[in-house]
Amino acid sequence: MKPDAYLRACPSRLVLARIGEKWSLLIVLRLAEGPSPFGALRRRLEGISQKVLTQNLRGLERDGLVGRRALPTRPASVEYRLTALGTELVPMAAALKAWAERNLHAIERHQRAYDAGAGGPGKISTSAESPAR
Repeated sequence: MKPDAYLRACPSRLVLARIGEKWSLLIVLRLAEGPSPFGALRRRLEGISQKVLTQNLRGLERDGLVGRRALPTRPASVEYRLTALGTELVPMAAALKAWAERNLHAIERHQRAYDAGAGGPGKISTSAESPAR
């Protein structure tokens, strides 16, 4: 069966869920800058807890996007890096991050207008006179 994420049973949905997570995307982008020990990752990704970072790294490692290497240090530490598969994701992740940063103010304006009532300026009419496209 050819993968089709629109189908409920398609495993590609799990892949999309993983890379669509906020922290996963940010971890991939940070590791695109180079390998990093756990502590440095946690400091760079403000707001992430140790538990959530660990869970995300394990998931990314399980999916083959991130590699883990034990460092010969005392105390023991590990370093994370992108794999070839993870590196392939970087251009798309970077484009999504850039789009979000570039359009943040417009999105915030739409949110304020929407929250003020009537669905805001982006509301799509459902009347016969103004068909939605």
